[in-house]
Amino acid sequence: MGGGQQQLQQLSQELQELDEEIEVLEEEIADYREEQSDIDDAIEAIETLDTGATVQVPLGGGAYVRAEVQDIDEIIVSLGGNYSAEQNEEDAIDVLRRKQEALDDRIEETEEEVDELESESQELEQQAQQMQQQMQQQQMQQMQQGQDDGE
Repeated sequence: MGGGQQQLQQLSQELQELDEEIEVLEEEIADYREEQSDIDDAIEAIETLDTGATVQVPLGGGAYVRAEVQDIDEIIVSLGGNYSAEQNEEDAIDVLRRKQEALDDRIEETEEEVDELESESQELEQQAQQMQQQMQQQQMQQMQQGQDDGE
């Protein structure tokens, strides 16, 4: 295999690796957005529920149980690092909004990473195209040279 072919194969492998990295990052962004949606749902529930309201509480595995809200001002919110705290309605919403802001930051950082990788990928694609064109030109020249020598 010629040096040009080897370089082309290497570029192709690098492009594939970049595409895989981009795919992983885009999945992360989708997960962050899903988490934000869950937080939106939680905030909406906190804002609309009253003490005495009946809710469906997930038990896991797609099973739910009906329960009555005994006190809307006793909301347990995950603080991260496996810690949770009981909060009143306003404080619980504040904690959830801060989580959303942190997710916004992560999404923005991850999107910037994706943009950088996509730029790198485009550059590699251009290099690969230029290499292919050069190799084709060289083959054409060799073929013509062979015809000229044969005459």
